[in-house]
Amino acid sequence: MLSHMISPRRTHCPKQDGRAPWTISGLRSAAGLAIACTALATSAVAQSSPDATAMIAEALSAAPAGILETATISDLDGNILREGTSDYTCFPAPNGLAGPMCMDAEWRRWMAAWMGGKPFTAERVAIAYMLAGDGPEGGASNIDPAATQPAADNEWIVEGPHMMVITPDPAAFAGLPTVIETDAPYVMWTGTPYVHLMVPVAARPEQRSVPTN
Repeated sequence: MLSHMISPRRTHCPKQDGRAPWTISGLRSAAGLAIACTALATSAVAQSSPDATAMIAEALSAAPAGILETATISDLDGNILREGTSDYTCFPAPNGLAGPMCMDAEWRRWMAAWMGGKPFTAERVAIAYMLAGDGPEGGASNIDPAATQPAADNEWIVEGPHMMVITPDPAAFAGLPTVIETDAPYVMWTGTPYVHLMVPVAARPEQRSVPTN
């Protein structure tokens, strides 16, 4: 599950492979910058600092064994902490939001569309990994892609370790649950361009409290 990731800091970089930074709520997305700036050279400080080592470890906590050694690792400002050889880029969690994640190019294209509120249709089946789960202050609405906080009517969920699947034909998800009633797979954001299948792979953590008026 990908919660909103925003940062007031600005980093300028060239477009790479047609991927550009995007905005949400008037702020530039730190994860979007990281995706758009993956061709930037890593500085010597970033390569050797204890913070970089910790961020690499955190980012890789989202990854399955098959991409641990091959994924590119980026921080949320677009600095490449480790060059990779696969299609996946892994990111540490934004402060207090979401969780570490690993996304291939198709999922990065999905995220660019979602963060920019643009139409999206997957060109192929693609999988993203969040095997560390959401942070305790993270999560997302199961029904509203624009929601940023839990509410009584938006089915907010803080998910545990999980995978996410997109497909060119959302009808492939027909018949699967669209509500969170068990730890089985369920369809998130059904009826929107950002519909995807959530596949929990471990226990769900304690949920956030819903504010009451």
